[in-house]
Amino acid sequence: MDANSASARPGRFAPAFTLVLLAPLIAEYLPGATRTSSLFVFPLEMAIWGGGALLIRAAVRHYRLGWLNMFLMACALAIAEEFVIQQTSLAPMIIQITPGPAFGRAFGVNYEYFLWAVFYEAVLVVMVPVMVTELVFPQRREYPWLGRVGAILVGVVFLIACVPAWYLWTQLVREVVFKFPHYTPPAAGVIGGLIAIALLVWLAIGPARESLRGAREPRPPLSPWLLGVGAVVAAVIWHVLVVLAFGFRPYFPLWIAMTAGLVTAAAGLILLPRYAAHPAWSDSHRMGLALGAVLGSMAIGFVDFIYGAAPIDLWGKIISNAIATALILWLALTVRSRRLDADRKSG
Repeated sequence: MDANSASARPGRFAPAFTLVLLAPLIAEYLPGATRTSSLFVFPLEMAIWGGGALLIRAAVRHYRLGWLNMFLMACALAIAEEFVIQQTSLAPMIIQITPGPAFGRAFGVNYEYFLWAVFYEAVLVVMVPVMVTELVFPQRREYPWLGRVGAILVGVVFLIACVPAWYLWTQLVREVVFKFPHYTPPAAGVIGGLIAIALLVWLAIGPARESLRGAREPRPPLSPWLLGVGAVVAAVIWHVLVVLAFGFRPYFPLWIAMTAGLVTAAAGLILLPRYAAHPAWSDSHRMGLALGAVLGSMAIGFVDFIYGAAPIDLWGKIISNAIATALILWLALTVRSRRLDADRKSG
């Protein structure tokens, strides 16, 4: 039985729904980007972030692709958000913490913010939620969780949800809530985004897809604890980038911010696929990465609440983060127990 037929068996709904839920939960709500008082947008985030993550993972399993193929499609999803749906990398920033010039904006693009957004969204919307879901459902890891009909339905819901998401942010939030003048993005920016999306998807699942999963020199992975610490450090660096984009220090040397971001991203893109190709790579290493990324993004997200938050938002973050911490630590203990059981059986 192949992966597509297996995906039609009972049991596919739970992992699929879990991923659809976790994508916006890990990327938006737990870090505090979407606050409790704004949870009415969560269904849209599930349709776009969750549906996008589910479709990407299904394509990777259907075509039997690798880590980099998934990452390229995750970047395409991020570009769709930044250049087409909410256009936040094109429109002038709506938050300016400190008066001063726009930080990292040129030729109609918030390029420092875009650097933050494309990697943050690719990692926390797709890569980490997929990793966590597969750790929760290890017996379903190799299946796509979507058949052809399911993929069409999820894709249709995704496209429909993009319309109210676009209207809510670009027409209501910017103009009504934040009192910004109407902004129409340049056609070249939107078209450039669409071309980038098409190119990334073509690279990921087109004729060249096999080259992305080609043999790479395996490297013995760091311990799960060190990977977790590295994920926390990356989360902190990445949050500094977005705070700078919001004008925290308008005269901070831009080249330092860009260099730190590019070096951090390059380290992950170069090292992680090589670690994952090594025979010693295991669920413990995946758990270390996921644990560090989730806990790090939640913890550093409290910085944003220094600038003011309604009690419902602050307590919503505290309570949700406490529950999430307990659940992911429980998952870590479960993964450890599985490894110990496997070691005993093999011994």
